[in-house]
Amino acid sequence: MKIHKILVVFGVIISLAFTVQEKNHLPEGFIYVKEIIPDIDVELRYFTNHNFVGDTIDGYNANTLILTKQSALALKKVQDELQEQNLCLRVYDGYRPQQAVNHFMRWAKDLNDTIKKKEFYPDVEKRYLFREEYIATRSGHSRGSTVDLTIIDGNTNEPLDMGSPYDFFGKESWVDHSGLTEKQKANRQLLQKVMLKHNFRNYSKEWWHFTLRWEPFPKTYFDFKVE
Repeated sequence: MKIHKILVVFGVIISLAFTVQEKNHLPEGFIYVKEIIPDIDVELRYFTNHNFVGDTIDGYNANTLILTKQSALALKKVQDELQEQNLCLRVYDGYRPQQAVNHFMRWAKDLNDTIKKKEFYPDVEKRYLFREEYIATRSGHSRGSTVDLTIIDGNTNEPLDMGSPYDFFGKESWVDHSGLTEKQKANRQLLQKVMLKHNFRNYSKEWWHFTLRWEPFPKTYFDFKVE
């Protein structure tokens, strides 16, 4: 009887071990960012309906930030430096499955679906989102080393005023937009400076968008789910 109980317990332990292993399985070179930056603020917008589509996006099954290990290690240096000023990173997107990009493409072709136009693209006709390069058939996010983020105040947990919302399609989101207040310019420059310092290159038309220099998978677009 004792041997039987021992075997049952052993079987449960093995089962749990396989469950944990399966849950934490990622392609080689990728990591759950919270494992090395536990205090980073994660708000994956594509896991919610607060985005330009207005619905949860295919492939986003959890509010879980995934990046290549090199990107996560570089991002930790950014977080550590900001925390010296009582500031913190809030990440809106990291690794993005190709199936999510495909979801964007299907949405963009449905010209009648404009439920989020007023908030995210009030001055751009939906039919021109591809031409204006707001949506593409391939995304650097799917390579695992691109992040969309901002800075939040360590006391209030509120994002700094960057002059436009995240994922706003318009010139107001360009890094060097001229119609900003001095405070908004300073906030953008702080973000740009600290990210560039730690080897992230920016995208001039999106103040929130950065890609790791010398990324490990420059030509590979992954499609495993965020979970």
